[in-house]
Amino acid sequence: MTEPLLGRSIDRLEDERFVRGRGRYVADLVAPNALHGVVVRSPHAHARIAAISVDTARRMPGVAAVLTGQELAADNIGPLPCGVTAIPMTTPLVVPPCHALARDIVRYVGEPVAFVIADSTEAARDAAEAIVVDYAPLPPVVSIADAVRPDAPSIWLEAPGNIAFQFNRGEIGPVEAVIRDAVHVVECELVNNRVVAAPLETRGALGEFDASSGRLHLTASAAGAHAIRDLLADGVFHIGREKLRISIPDVGGGFGMKNVLYPEWVLVLWAARRLGRPVIWIGDRSEDFTGSAHGRDSLIRARLALDRDGRFLALDTKVLANLGAHVSTVAPAVPTMAMASAMGGVYDIPLIAFQTSGVFTNTTPVDAYRGAGKPEANYLIERCIDIAAHRLGMDALKLRRKNIVRQFPHPTAMGLSLEQGSFGHAIDHAVKAAAGFDARRRSSRKRGRLRGLGYACFLETSRGQPNEVAQVRVGDDGRIDLMVGTHSNGQGHETTFAQIGADAFGLPLERFRFRQGDTDDLDSGGGHGGARSMHQGGTALLMAAEGVIENARRLAARLLQAGVDAVHYDAGMLRVALTGQEISLEEVARASYQTPGDDVAPGLAHKATHLCDRYTFPNGCHVAEVEIDPETGEVRLDRYVISDDYGRLLDPRLTLGQVHGGVVQGIGQALFEHALFDAETGQILSGSLMDYALPRADDLPAFEGSLTGDFPSRANRLGVKGSGQAGAIAAPATIMNAVMNALAPLGVRHLDMPATPSRIWHAIQAADATRQS
Repeated sequence: MTEPLLGRSIDRLEDERFVRGRGRYVADLVAPNALHGVVVRSPHAHARIAAISVDTARRMPGVAAVLTGQELAADNIGPLPCGVTAIPMTTPLVVPPCHALARDIVRYVGEPVAFVIADSTEAARDAAEAIVVDYAPLPPVVSIADAVRPDAPSIWLEAPGNIAFQFNRGEIGPVEAVIRDAVHVVECELVNNRVVAAPLETRGALGEFDASSGRLHLTASAAGAHAIRDLLADGVFHIGREKLRISIPDVGGGFGMKNVLYPEWVLVLWAARRLGRPVIWIGDRSEDFTGSAHGRDSLIRARLALDRDGRFLALDTKVLANLGAHVSTVAPAVPTMAMASAMGGVYDIPLIAFQTSGVFTNTTPVDAYRGAGKPEANYLIERCIDIAAHRLGMDALKLRRKNIVRQFPHPTAMGLSLEQGSFGHAIDHAVKAAAGFDARRRSSRKRGRLRGLGYACFLETSRGQPNEVAQVRVGDDGRIDLMVGTHSNGQGHETTFAQIGADAFGLPLERFRFRQGDTDDLDSGGGHGGARSMHQGGTALLMAAEGVIENARRLAARLLQAGVDAVHYDAGMLRVALTGQEISLEEVARASYQTPGDDVAPGLAHKATHLCDRYTFPNGCHVAEVEIDPETGEVRLDRYVISDDYGRLLDPRLTLGQVHGGVVQGIGQALFEHALFDAETGQILSGSLMDYALPRADDLPAFEGSLTGDFPSRANRLGVKGSGQAGAIAAPATIMNAVMNALAPLGVRHLDMPATPSRIWHAIQAADATRQS
C-alpha cells in the first residue's frame, strides 16, 4: 500500500516535459501536406462592405484558396451559435448572426473578412495583403454609456437601443420600500474595466477532413472539447456529432478566453473539407488582442441601505454589461446567472434587487474571464462597504464584521444556500496580518509617501457546468488511463487527478496516465470553467476508479472460482481471504482483454457520471498595503496577505499556486490593465504588449498568508472547493480599497480601475484644486 498522496504537496508531473520543451501545443503539430491559413481582418469598427477584390490574391504563387463570406453562404455554413440561450431573461435574448466571415457589414476592428490558404504562412500573408476591400465607414460606438443613449448609432437592427437582453433577479418593490425608509442609503457608481486575457500561448487550430469517412477533426488551443463539438456540429456544419472530432493538446493558458467558439475554428475545418488537405492557423499576438474574447467591462450603479447601527438592509444593483459586437459563446451567463449567484458576498443582506442589461458596442466581443461575473459582484459589495464606511464615519472593518453571515446553512437573497464557513476567522487573520500598519504608515510619511491599507472579503460560487463524466481503464500495458471531461490549461490536472487515482487504487503515481481533451475518449464532458474540475471532475474520477475496482472484483471472482463477496481489493491485488488465493489487478485487466464478458469491459473500463448541480463556496479575506508617491502617482504594492478557505486541500502547493495566479490577474486589473478603444474610430489603443500593461514580477511582493482546509465542502465526496478563480475575485477590491485609503487624507473620494500613476496624479491635483477653491 502506497502512502496517501491527497493532502500532500508533490512535484507536478507535467512540469518535467514542459521545462524540457516536450510540451505538445497546436503550433508544434506537424500535419503532412498541410496548408497554412491567414485571416484578413477589418480595420474598421463599423463599416459596410461595398466590395471585396480577391482575384489578384488567388493568382499568387502557393495560394490554394481565398475564401469570403460569399463562399461561406454558398456552402451553407451556419453562424456561430451562442451556447447559453436558456437563461430566464426578462426580455428575450437577441442573438444576431455571427458568421465566421463578415457579410455586408463589419462591426469591430479585427472581425474576419476573408481567409487565405496557401502552401506557407508567408505566401498566405503576401496574398492577404493583395486583397482589396472597399469599405463604406459607419459611425461606431465603443463605450457602454454612449451605446445606450437615444441617439446612439444602431449596431443591430434586431436590437433596438443596442440592448441584447435584460435580466432581473429579486423583487425591486420590497427593496425600494426598504431603501425609502432606511436611515442610511449609500449610492455608488463603479466601472469594472475591460481586460485582455493575454495567455502565454496565442490561439491556434488545425482542421482535417477524412473523405473516406466524411469526418472532420479539429485540434485547437481551446478548453471544453465537447461543447465546441456540439456547437460546431449542430449549428455551424449541420452534421452529426459523431462526424466531428475535437482534440485539445497542451494549452498555454486560457483564463476563460479559450472556452469560446471562434470563427477560426470554423474556417480551418471548412477549408480543409473544401480543399481536401489539412489547414493550420496560428494567431499572432495582435490577433489575440483584437480577435479573442475580452473580459469584464461593465458599469454598475448600486444603492446600499443600512440601519442606524450599520446593519445592511437591502441592496439595489443595476448593471450595464458590454457584450461587444456579437453575443459570444457563454457571454450572456456572465453578467446574469453567474454574477447574481455571488451578489452580496459573505454578508447577510435580507433583500437584493439585481438588474443587468447586455449592451452591444463596436468592440471585440466580451466573454468569460477568470471568475466570470463573480469578480464584478465582489468588487461591487466590497467597494460599497468602504464607500459607506467613509461617508457615514464608520470603521470599514467593523462594518464587515457586523454584517458577515454567521449562521449556517444561510439562504441568500439570490436563492442559494451557503452550506458552511467561518468568515469571521478569515477577517481575524487579516487583522493580525495588518498589525504594525500605523508604524509603517508613519515611516512612509517621513519619506514623502502615502501608505494605504485595504481589506476585502470574497465569496465565490464555484460550480461551472453542472455534472461531469470520467472514465478509468487499465491499459494493455498495465498503466491506468484516467480520462475526465474537464480540461487543464495550466492548473496541474495531470498531477492532481493522478493523486486521486493513486489513492483510490493504492498504487504509485507512475502507474497512471492522464488523458484529456479528446471527444473520441469520452462522448461528453463539461470542460474547463467555473473552478469546477476537482468539484465535478475529481468526484467523477473517484467514482470511475471505484467502478474499475468493482469490475476487477467480479472478473477476479470468476478467475479464482470464488464468490464476488469473497474477493477483496488492496493496493493492486485481489485476494480471497479464506483460500489465500490472489491475483494482481494487471493480470485481471489482461484477462479482460482476452476474454471480456458482458459485465466487464476490456481494461475493466468504467465510465461514471457525477450528477451534481450544487455549488461550493470558496471564501476568505485579503489584505493589501500600498505606497503611493504623490508627486508622480506611482503605486507600489508593498504587502499582500491571503487568508482563504478552499475546503479539503488535495495538493496545498498546487492550490496556493492557483490562488497566487488569480491574485496577480486581479492586481493587474486593479493597477495596470485596460483594453481601450478610440471613441471616434473604434480602434483598439492598447492592442499589443507595448501598449497594454501586464503585472511583472518586480511589481509584486512576496505573498503572505495561508489556506485553511478546516471546512470541507459537503457538495462533493472529496470535500473540495474551487480555487482557480478566487484570487481574481478578491484582489481588485482589496487593492482599490488600499489605494483609496492612502489617498483619503488628500481628499480623493473616487477612482476607477486601473489605478494608474496618471489617474492617481490627476485625482490628487483635482482634490488639491477643490481644497484651494
